Amino acid sequence: MLLHKVPVEIRSDDTGRVKINDECGLACVFCHNEGTPVTADNRDAEPGQYTGTPGKTGRVSIYLADNGAGFLAARIEPGPEFALALAGLRGSIRTREIHFTGGEPTLHPRLPALVRQVRDMGFTVGLTSNGENGAAVLEECATAGLDRVNLSVFGTDGAELASVQAPRFRSTTLAEKKIAALAQTIETGLRSGIKVSANLVVSDSTQIPRALRIIEQYGRDVTVRLLLNLETEKPSRQAILDTLAALDAVPVRHIITAGTSDERTRYRLPDGRTLYAKNIRPVRLPDTCAACKFNNPRDCQEGYYGVRMYRAKGGPYMIGVCIRRMDFCVPIGEFVMSQRAREVQAFRDDETARLAALHALPAIPSSR
Repeated sequence: MLLHKVPVEIRSDDTGRVKINDECGLACVFCHNEGTPVTADNRDAEPGQYTGTPGKTGRVSIYLADNGAGFLAARIEPGPEFALALAGLRGSIRTREIHFTGGEPTLHPRLPALVRQVRDMGFTVGLTSNGENGAAVLEECATAGLDRVNLSVFGTDGAELASVQAPRFRSTTLAEKKIAALAQTIETGLRSGIKVSANLVVSDSTQIPRALRIIEQYGRDVTVRLLLNLETEKPSRQAILDTLAALDAVPVRHIITAGTSDERTRYRLPDGRTLYAKNIRPVRLPDTCAACKFNNPRDCQEGYYGVRMYRAKGGPYMIGVCIRRMDFCVPIGEFVMSQRAREVQAFRDDETARLAALHALPAIPSSR
């Protein structure tokens, strides 16, 4: 996404993603569900027999056919067990931020209590949401210490949102209600002092008008981030560049998260607004990923994106490093003592030092 040379900023990864629930009120056809089966559709299935195809919920988990997922995700509740799991994660790899995912995190009935517990432990707290229930909970979450919410925006009207839903949920009327709920979530978040961003996937040139509408509709109040569609990488990348050109966007800073595949460029629009274009670097863990059967550009689209925490239904907290290789997930007690935990931290530190040297930046100190 870099059109010409701009200042580079290196940030060392210090985030842990935590899947706090599996429930969701949308049925998007491209959902990876953090690598796990849709719990409601697989309650009676044995490990190895989980299906990622639509069941009664209409939802999918697109990598499940071959990602080796061996457990169902249970809802994480606030309390001593969660505190111990977070302490174990922080004790094994440097972690300053916890980012809640799902499912849809705002449907968790005790979300504010989870936010407060994580915040009280000294972490920054963020979450990713589709906006369907934020108006009901974000004000209380803000009081509890929620720092930011990243909203996934799939359309500006009911027809656009309905077009990416499972057939049985492809209702324009229902989608219109979801769009209205998203607008209320944005309003509530901003009013509550939460940092609000909107993530928008731009797949090809046909979606440029939609992207421009969303930027116009939401971009004055929230930070819009244009995301690549990894299934259609070349046309998606060109569509983002064309969108930026149509807006006369000027790149002002390139931000790389050392230790993960995440990078983004910050742009300034003529009216002073800020816009981001996100990219995926071809990053791999040096040992874990080396012999992986998916270690190629076609199968490993996300690259190494960081650590994820889950609660296995009827079992322990689990730590994973890849939604394409859920068989790499292990109980947190095993992860804490593992070579993989040491590999993750060493990779973060090594990448931070390497990228700082590459871009002639001062060394970024590690808190390790």
